[in-house]
Amino acid sequence: MDLARTEVAEGAEGAEGAEVASGRRKYATRLGLMAVPVAFFAVFFAYPVAAILARGLHVDGAWQLARIWDVVAQSDIRHVLWFTTWQALASTALTLLVALPGAYVFARFDFPGKHVLRAIVTVPFVLPTVVVGTAFLALVGRGGLLDELWGVRLDTTVWAILLAHVFFNYAVVVRTVGGLWGQLDPRQEEAARMLGASPLKAWRQVTLPALGPAVAAAVLMVFLFTFTSFGVVQILGGPGFSTLEVEIYRQTSEIFDLSTAAVLTIIQFLAVGAILALHAWTVRRRESALRLVDESVTARRPRGAGQWGLLAGVLASVVVLLLLPLAVLVQRSLDAPDFGYYRALMSADGGVFLVAPIEAIGNSLRYAVVATVIAVVIGGLAAAALTRRDAGRFVRGFDALLMLPLGVSAVTVGFGFLIALDEPPLDLRASWILVPLAQALVGVPFVVRTMLPVLRAVDARLREAAAVLGASPWRVWREVDLPMVRRASLIAAGFAFAVSLGEFGATVFIARPDNPTLPVAVAKLLGRAGELNYGQAMALSTILMVVCAVALLVLERLRTDRTGEF
Repeated sequence: MDLARTEVAEGAEGAEGAEVASGRRKYATRLGLMAVPVAFFAVFFAYPVAAILARGLHVDGAWQLARIWDVVAQSDIRHVLWFTTWQALASTALTLLVALPGAYVFARFDFPGKHVLRAIVTVPFVLPTVVVGTAFLALVGRGGLLDELWGVRLDTTVWAILLAHVFFNYAVVVRTVGGLWGQLDPRQEEAARMLGASPLKAWRQVTLPALGPAVAAAVLMVFLFTFTSFGVVQILGGPGFSTLEVEIYRQTSEIFDLSTAAVLTIIQFLAVGAILALHAWTVRRRESALRLVDESVTARRPRGAGQWGLLAGVLASVVVLLLLPLAVLVQRSLDAPDFGYYRALMSADGGVFLVAPIEAIGNSLRYAVVATVIAVVIGGLAAAALTRRDAGRFVRGFDALLMLPLGVSAVTVGFGFLIALDEPPLDLRASWILVPLAQALVGVPFVVRTMLPVLRAVDARLREAAAVLGASPWRVWREVDLPMVRRASLIAAGFAFAVSLGEFGATVFIARPDNPTLPVAVAKLLGRAGELNYGQAMALSTILMVVCAVALLVLERLRTDRTGEF
């Protein structure tokens, strides 16, 4: 009897030891997956940002930390901080109010032209901010299109800014929330209704908690984009309204006060860090294993007057908020007879660039492809490392750090590239790879936020069952995770590509005059006086809009039953 008890005890100890060893191997695997993303962010994000902060706050051989309070105490800076915060909150709330019905329509309804419309709603997100600001000024400002036709004019500048932010971020909510919504099994909500729950109660208690991670991710992205808004506020806000991003650009490029710019960057950095920490806590409380199905199973034709009315309302909002500003761009680009603005793009005689402006199209496409590959590799590894919700604090902290490039001033990052990456072995100032590296920094958070909710939604028992049957970690990933994450991978790649095409804040500092990108070319043309330059900027913007629409439409056509939202 004693011998039997001893054998049982030894077996239990062996099982416990095997479990501990397995846990250690899993943690070591996560750390190994994090190595490449950590190195990438350390070299191409932390180092350049630290260099520009040191240049601004380390003066005469000493740290001037008292400068932080001196800057915050200024009344005009406090006004900038207040306006930055409340307009971001208002823009986020308004975007959710307008875009959530669209997310539902794209996830649950099947109607003619759905794939084309899905691509169209993403085009505004990748347009340069300076172009969209100009388009809304021409649309709703004094002497704008609506003023000329019907006498409608938004005298309140803030409303124009908020509408422009909705224009930009509509696709963020539709694709982030709608992507997961389209994969939720509708039978779970139907079961709740069969048990007596009303449609609203079933949605609130079954669907909404499942959508929590995606809604939180969308709120975070929209808030960060509006919190750091640059081109829209610079054009529509005028001298009376300025966000942190606009003020950092002004202090860096116009006043050349790196000390004040560094302080504002620190404030923005700390604010974003606090937001990300709160977001990580919220996501951990609301995530759960979900039953995911293919969107082709859940999407169906609208039924009843209510569903058709909802579809009509979403289509009307798309036309008014998204297509009308784009139509203004096209109309302005065609003001010259015989496509004069487009023909002017073929020549470099205007002196704005060393090459013909039309070459910016090829440059942008090449840079965007390389940036997308980098972002998907780095972001995919990071998402795989963060899959388990019971990860340690170090791993969870890394999750929040991955989002910081969206909250740190792109102006600071671009300027930091020039200052930090100018000596061997990282003398990259003359290399073409510098532009896609800067673009990939912004794309990686999209990849992580898009792939992570789906990876975490996979039932962990499936992985455990495969491991018990003898599958290696690589085979578990290939057989269990990959079929589900393949969909999110295409979504992530599409986001990264779109963001890279429209990135402006960092690229404007590092793009070479003989290899301009489309946003840089548009901004330089808008910055020069003359009707021809303005018309060429509108023509390039229209081309960028068409390129983005075609790219997103191709991704729509390439998708299979279990691939991405694009």
